[in-house]
Amino acid sequence: MSAAVSLLSRNERRTRPGEPETGHDFVGRAEAVAKIASAHATDVDVRARFPSEAFEALRGQKLLGMLIPAELGGDGARAADVADVAAILGAACASTAMIFAMHMVKLACLVRHARGNAWQLDFQRKVADKQLLLASSTTEGMNGGNIRSSAAAIQLDGPRVRLTRDASCISYGGEADAIVTTARRGESAANSDQVLVVYERADYTLEPTKTWDTLGMRGTRSVGFMLRADGGADQVLPEPYDRIHNQTMAPYAHLFWASAWCGVATGAFSTARAFVRQASRQAGLANFDRHAREPGGLTAMDAQLALNFLKVEASELAVETVMSALRACGLSGYRNDTEFSLGRALRDILSAPIMINNERILASAEASVLMSAPPTTLSR
Repeated sequence: MSAAVSLLSRNERRTRPGEPETGHDFVGRAEAVAKIASAHATDVDVRARFPSEAFEALRGQKLLGMLIPAELGGDGARAADVADVAAILGAACASTAMIFAMHMVKLACLVRHARGNAWQLDFQRKVADKQLLLASSTTEGMNGGNIRSSAAAIQLDGPRVRLTRDASCISYGGEADAIVTTARRGESAANSDQVLVVYERADYTLEPTKTWDTLGMRGTRSVGFMLRADGGADQVLPEPYDRIHNQTMAPYAHLFWASAWCGVATGAFSTARAFVRQASRQAGLANFDRHAREPGGLTAMDAQLALNFLKVEASELAVETVMSALRACGLSGYRNDTEFSLGRALRDILSAPIMINNERILASAEASVLMSAPPTTLSR
């Protein structure tokens, strides 16, 4: 995976080699939010609720407006900066990361396609100042998530632009400060002739039509709503949606979503590593220390079996882990001449299962187990 979606640790550089220091410390700010998001992630998941604590922290760190140009009150961040923040959040709370990513996709559309429209620029200032949260409404009715097709059309009435839309889902719509929605350009327009419209919270009402009870991403609160909105004509972005979609919406979504997912995977890996370390200390080291204190303790059959199984399991898991890392890096990991080469690690770790061959250990252990007396207690 590219550096743009790498999860940066505290000990890594705040900028990439050859790039100037921005002074914004997006990584440090994101890590501060991640601590809060992590503390509430379980409750967010169990109750399928919006991660309000994390977003209060995001607002406090002024990260919801980081993509907005500095002259409009934002940080002028790069897409790579947003990707790093999404990855850091993903390791703490997947719902927080995904909501942040979706918000940033919409914000990128506004920043890149305002074309000097005064209302749009003023709205960006408001987002930066008040740290507004933007929700997205791009699916409706039975279109199966085809965001390049809209059934509902905007209705022009002088300077007003009205819209009634049966949105099959608006992620965190009930908690957002504004909704950015697609719509047909007019009643006579084709379904694919779309515009993108920004409605502030005072411009619309939401009537829930569907609930949100899912396996995962429960905190995104992707409820279905009947959206009824009424705003000004300048709230329609000046560029057609097909251009916005191709130049910003799709590519930015893929980058920011992938970053959030990378963070989730990294967080899972960290949890697994912590588990293995703890299990090794409790089952392996603790067992070793206990028997080592006893004369001849390490020659006892249960000690021998425990240590033999520890060696087998550790060596097999190590090979699987390196192989998983190789698959993640692909050809760059397979080659010997790239910075992501894993050839040496793979060659070295392949020695683990055959240093006192695992098959021989297991065969010997099988015989020992069959000859040993059944346990009389579960305390050892």
